[in-house]
Amino acid sequence: MDHSPIPRRTLIGLLVAATLVTGLTSLAVSAQEAPVAQEKGPAPADAMLHALDVKYPTQYRPMEAAQTKAVLDRVLVYLERTTPAELVDKTTGAAITDISRANPQAVLKPGDFRLTSYEWGVTYLGMLAAGAATGDKRYTDYVTKRHQLLADLTKAYYPVVKADTANSAAPIKSFLNPHALDDAGALCHSFMKAKLSASPVDYGQMIGICGDFVTKKEYRLKDGTLARGGPDGNGGRKMRPLPDTLWLDDMFMGVPTMAYLGKTTGKREHYDDAVRQVLQFSKRMFNPQLGIYMHGYVEGMRDHPEFHWARANGWAVMAMVEVLEVLPKDHKGYNQVLAQLRAHIKGLASYQTKDGFWHQLIDRNDTYQETSATAIYAYAIARAVNRGYVEPQMYGPMANFAWNAVASKVLANGQIEGICVGTGMAFDPAFYAYRPTSVKAAHGYGPALLAGAEVIEMNKKYKFGLNDSGLMFQGAR
Repeated sequence: MDHSPIPRRTLIGLLVAATLVTGLTSLAVSAQEAPVAQEKGPAPADAMLHALDVKYPTQYRPMEAAQTKAVLDRVLVYLERTTPAELVDKTTGAAITDISRANPQAVLKPGDFRLTSYEWGVTYLGMLAAGAATGDKRYTDYVTKRHQLLADLTKAYYPVVKADTANSAAPIKSFLNPHALDDAGALCHSFMKAKLSASPVDYGQMIGICGDFVTKKEYRLKDGTLARGGPDGNGGRKMRPLPDTLWLDDMFMGVPTMAYLGKTTGKREHYDDAVRQVLQFSKRMFNPQLGIYMHGYVEGMRDHPEFHWARANGWAVMAMVEVLEVLPKDHKGYNQVLAQLRAHIKGLASYQTKDGFWHQLIDRNDTYQETSATAIYAYAIARAVNRGYVEPQMYGPMANFAWNAVASKVLANGQIEGICVGTGMAFDPAFYAYRPTSVKAAHGYGPALLAGAEVIEMNKKYKFGLNDSGLMFQGAR
């Protein structure tokens, strides 16, 4: 046996090899085992800062149905008290109880608002919606009482007005002898909606008067689009403010009436007319890059006064949800109207302010936040969510936040702040930016009722709440 000593260089090599094998084995074992847990220390001081309570100026959570109804009730009580459904002698102020015959001295008892204005057509719609959403009969009774009075007055005074439109007197003459869509369209819409909800009032004569005006007598452009600035009857043209002018407001003042005439009469040509109006107004006045409408358009002009007034955009979006409510889904224009509604709602979404409102000129942050337009958007967007036109995940939180903004403007006595007064059309931003606001501006009361009612319905159908501090959709109920 050879017992020669191992050479020094060989011995060093063997030792290095053994060390490498041992190390690799150790690494292989440790790679399969979890490392020792790090000892837990105190949480960093800023670990929960993302969950700190935020002081939002506008309530940042869905409003409970009872809370919403309390807001609507304040509005109802105020309007019930300040819009009497009575006749008085215009000279003595004495009550007139016999309304079965025409009395040239009779006028509606003065209140804060007129019972036959287009704004009150919207208010009747809001009362009907609030009654349906809350189950409180006081809202529908408000409508029935005043609609019945208007029906009785129509029966008594229409023959007199028709016989002498120039010299006759009647408490509701602007309705019995309309001169503009404002006199007839929104009221007609409210009559038909009440009729479809089984109101006991006989609406036949009134719908005949206002429906005939909207569909046959209002001025139109050559392609049939509703317009202002037609012949003045004396060989000239009306300046409203220029001949052949489109006001975006008229999408609501006339178009839902056409659609509801289709529903109540079964005549498909009324549906066709409503769709044509939506598409022809939109072709001229919708800015697809901004996703919103201009307020006014003058046929024949190369350039137009493109001011994006908030309430006019409200009338447009409201018109589309109302048309879709009754337009048959198999109508050839249904998908076009739906696509236009979606484009408009998507456009409006990008302009909601941090307090839940929209500005008086939608894309001008230097104009004030306006209540009536915000209410109309809250209603129309919530209705679109409820009908499946748009996604609740995207638009439900927005509608809730908009309603909270509107509710913050309802005073304890039921009056509503921040409503822009009646507004014509202009060619400069100052006109819109400096329009006054008033609690006596009738334009905001119907939209507020509609918004609260529709948000109640939306929150019955879907759940919304805070997720990681953000107001989010949380599924169907």
